[in-house]
Amino acid sequence: MTTILLIIIYLAFISLGLPDSLLGAAWPVMQTDLGAPLETAGLLFMTIAGGTILSSLVSGKVLKRFGTGKVTVVSVFMTTAALLGFHFAPSVGWFIVCAIPLGLGAGAVDAGLNDYVSIHYKAHHMSWLHCFWGVGATLGPIIMAQFMSGQDAWRSGYFSIAGIQFGLVIILLATLPLWNRVAKNNSITVESEVETSIIVDENVKPIKIKGVKLALASFLFYCGVEATMGLWGSSFLVNIKGLSAATAAQWVSFYYAGITIGRFVTGFITFKTTNRTLIRGGQMLALTGAIILFLPLPATFSLVGFIIVGLGLAPIFPCMLHETPARFGKKHSQTIMGYQMAVAYTGTTFLPPLLGFIASRSTIGIFPICMVMFVAVMLLSSEKLNSLLSKKYVTEELNTSISK
Repeated sequence: MTTILLIIIYLAFISLGLPDSLLGAAWPVMQTDLGAPLETAGLLFMTIAGGTILSSLVSGKVLKRFGTGKVTVVSVFMTTAALLGFHFAPSVGWFIVCAIPLGLGAGAVDAGLNDYVSIHYKAHHMSWLHCFWGVGATLGPIIMAQFMSGQDAWRSGYFSIAGIQFGLVIILLATLPLWNRVAKNNSITVESEVETSIIVDENVKPIKIKGVKLALASFLFYCGVEATMGLWGSSFLVNIKGLSAATAAQWVSFYYAGITIGRFVTGFITFKTTNRTLIRGGQMLALTGAIILFLPLPATFSLVGFIIVGLGLAPIFPCMLHETPARFGKKHSQTIMGYQMAVAYTGTTFLPPLLGFIASRSTIGIFPICMVMFVAVMLLSSEKLNSLLSKKYVTEELNTSISK
């Protein structure tokens, strides 16, 4: 029963990744067919991200009231309706309208499933969960590419993805009772690592818990690095390293492959080591890759740098998510998970355009400098959080010993 539900959750995360890469893949054709300016894609992206941030922020209260299973069903249905709307939308205005439920549904699914897995499943499942997001994000453009040969054929691509999403809605409805059964029968308890755990006052507001803001900073800059690498990596390789656009795109695809494969492998590594070790190791590896990009080395080393950054980023996000209930307590985990997802999407939404704004007034050569800075800030925030949690734990242990 637990395994069946886990498979369904994996399928849900594939479906979460499917729409994420569709707009970028289809936009060159969509722009021509709609007669829209280039920057319209950015407006649609911002609208989707805004809905995702909003739903992530309120997901804690919604999940507590209705439960993860019901929220997941409704959210996937919302994304299905939005994608179907993209198929029928006659103008850009309608695309913007449809982008709202797409973002709202994605944010609720993301926060809800991350919290559920972090509480009811072990760390390796979280890594594999995000590996399946990568599978969905990879399949989306492949599916869309099959429909883009004719005029308006991209609409059939959106219709196809909507059909896949609707099939998942049916599966989720049929298996809705499993969510509560697994939650009641699950024997896994949230066990904090001794060196990082704290005892949280359950009456304190989640945002005021010590360490939460440092955790949010880590998520902000993690997603800033991940999205900025994907958005501006090709431009850097073409304009600074002198590669062709096709070669640059291939090299960036190796970066995404590094993340996906790295997360699959990380799932096995979690059997032998802790989340804290994987987070720190991943950040150090990502920093190494960013420094390689920064150094004045031959272009071939840039490929190495992209792959190393991808492999380094692979364990960070899922391991940080899985640590949430251990760091801050099960009672507040749903709310804090929502905060983390909202801040993560904020990093995705604003840090890449910020680099683009600065680069347009200077040079895209600032790309590796920004990557080094973003990774360094993420590392420092994470290490400061570890130090805070360790000191808090030692203090509480000492007070407990004295009281005895």
